Parts: sequence; C-alpha cells; structure tokens
Amino acid sequence: MVGEESYKIIQDYIKAYNAFDVEGMVSLLNKDIKFRNISNGEVNTETQGIQKFRELAEESIKIFSSRRQTIIDCLYVEDRVEVEIDYEGIVAIDLPNGLKVGDKIQLQGKSIFKIEQGKLSLIEDHS
Repeated sequence: MVGEESYKIIQDYIKAYNAFDVEGMVSLLNKDIKFRNISNGEVNTETQGIQKFRELAEESIKIFSSRRQTIIDCLYVEDRVEVEIDYEGIVAIDLPNGLKVGDKIQLQGKSIFKIEQGKLSLIEDHS
C-alpha cells in the first residue's frame, strides 16, 4: 500500500510521536514491527515486535522534555515511503554523550516506512 493512505498513517504516527503518545504510536504498528535507528551509517538501535518497540518508546520519552519531527518531503519507492524529516528536541536528562538537561538537538534525516495490511511493519530512522 503506497500513496495517500500510507501518508496518512505516517502523519498519524509522527503526530503521536510528537505528542509522546506511545499508545497512539503502537496502535499503528504491525505486531512484528521492525525498528532501526541508523546514525552515520551504523545501526545503533534495533527492535522487533510491538512489545520491544513499546519498551524503547517508553524509555525514549524520558529523555526529552519536548520533541518534534516535521515532514519536509516524501518519496514513494516501491513498497516503501521515504520521508525527509527535520527533528528538534530538548533534552530532559543528562546523557552519557555529554548532552545536558535543556540542550537543544536539531538535525535533518530521513525515515523509511513500510506498511503492510494498513499497519507500519518497518520504521528506519536515518541521521
């Protein structure tokens, strides 16, 4: 499924993400959801299945006091949707990488989504 319906599912996912709405995010997922975070070409986080995704999402909401993904562009490639994203977040806790409470993160990246039977089955975040 690619097109307007796919874009709506992705928009709903990002809206839930921005609102720290884990239940809203999870409601859009296939039970076997695969999630990967790729930074500088290397996978630094990977999960499979709704429960593992939920655990990761619940942990990540503790890290930011605010966060916002904004869709810049969208490209349909075969059975996937590639979305260019602007990301901004405010850190809520001191992190091992040196970021401190109140630090602002801004970056651009892309997310790749695959949708099967009306649910997200793959989310890959690239930065």
